[in-house]
Amino acid sequence: MERLLESYAAVPATAPIRLAKRTSNLFRTRESTKVGGLDTSGLTHVISVDPAARTADVAGMCTYEDLVAATLPHGLSPLVVPQLKTITLGGAVTGLGIESTSFRNGLPHESVLELDILTGAGEIVTASPAEHADLYRAFPNSYGTLGYAVRLRIELESVEPYVALTHVRFHSLAELVAAMDRIVTTGRFDDVRVDYLDGVVFSAEESYLCIGVQTAASGPVSDYTRQEIYYRSIQHDDGAKTDRLSIHDYLWRWDTDWFWCSEAFGAQHPLIRRFWPRRYRRSSSYWKLMRLERRFDIGDRLERLHGRPPRERVIQDVEIPIERCVEFVDWFLANVPIEPIWLCPLRLRDEDGWPLYPISPDRTYVNVGFWSTVPIGATEGETNRGIERRVSDLDGHKSLYSDAYYAPDEFDALYGGATYRDVKRRYDPDSRLLDLYAKAVQRR
Repeated sequence: MERLLESYAAVPATAPIRLAKRTSNLFRTRESTKVGGLDTSGLTHVISVDPAARTADVAGMCTYEDLVAATLPHGLSPLVVPQLKTITLGGAVTGLGIESTSFRNGLPHESVLELDILTGAGEIVTASPAEHADLYRAFPNSYGTLGYAVRLRIELESVEPYVALTHVRFHSLAELVAAMDRIVTTGRFDDVRVDYLDGVVFSAEESYLCIGVQTAASGPVSDYTRQEIYYRSIQHDDGAKTDRLSIHDYLWRWDTDWFWCSEAFGAQHPLIRRFWPRRYRRSSSYWKLMRLERRFDIGDRLERLHGRPPRERVIQDVEIPIERCVEFVDWFLANVPIEPIWLCPLRLRDEDGWPLYPISPDRTYVNVGFWSTVPIGATEGETNRGIERRVSDLDGHKSLYSDAYYAPDEFDALYGGATYRDVKRRYDPDSRLLDLYAKAVQRR
């Protein structure tokens, strides 16, 4: 904590405050700076786990990989574990996160009981529903522009050592979404309690719900850190297919191949995979490769060699009301040449909602995730802009971890501008931290 505050004091008053960290799960470029960032090297650990209270105190820069490693020996897990190992708890809370428990547990920030925040004023403030409640409620989706999480106390839930999976094939998107809606409403499938729920769409005629049930029953389990690939394992012609994973491997089932994005680096080719070390089959490795690709513009150089135009990056997660989900996915498949796409249902736990990401607490949404590139259009960000318009037309919302193109007034209306400004003035009166629009849209 002392090093953090000393590094804050060392930043010139005219320079923006930023974190000094080696990894990131943001997918938008930003301006470079020569000013040193905040020293968070002492904020990467789990402080304590209380098995009786089912809570954990965690430093803000602790990764979910380290957090899960500390809680699973107690038979406990965070209520929501985002898909990638290097996502930090503080990052998931200030930048939102989601996973297959979100249909029953909401979003990661909703399990935060209290948190210590380094504000733009250089003060450590403890925020909770009862103390500095305005900052507590505005912190989610503020992306470090209201402060940085130093310590968080979160709820945990009991988990069994295994997850029994059922992958249900659908030939119609409408039927899949209807089945998803029933599970969210009842919490059951074929009269069995459902603990985990997400889905994958390969085409309008091929889609799957992946239904997970915790179990203590021992038995054979699959291992998708070797030659087999998880998302390919769910595919089949008709009906249902079953599988089993350890709880650890279930939580990280998407990390090994960065969902399906490892294919872009050849990691899914059987021969290359055989010689690709297992320790490097993880999202952080692919992220480093992607960063090199961006730095040297490798992808567009290869496109030019083949006489093709450059590519536009379309890496987004959007929340669509479940009753409009089929409409959005149909439009997406017809207009954006990206597949597969991920589906993850969610309902907020908190009845009051969260002002900087104002989705309705009494409504089911489906997170639609798609991560690839498309041929560049006539204008900058043409495909991303079209997606933004369609999401707004359907009363949805878009996460801000990647490229955004909103005009200031539209951004203000979508992301709680009035509330944000009030909290910003109180906790960052000298604007030491970037403004949310400047960071999310202007890429500063």
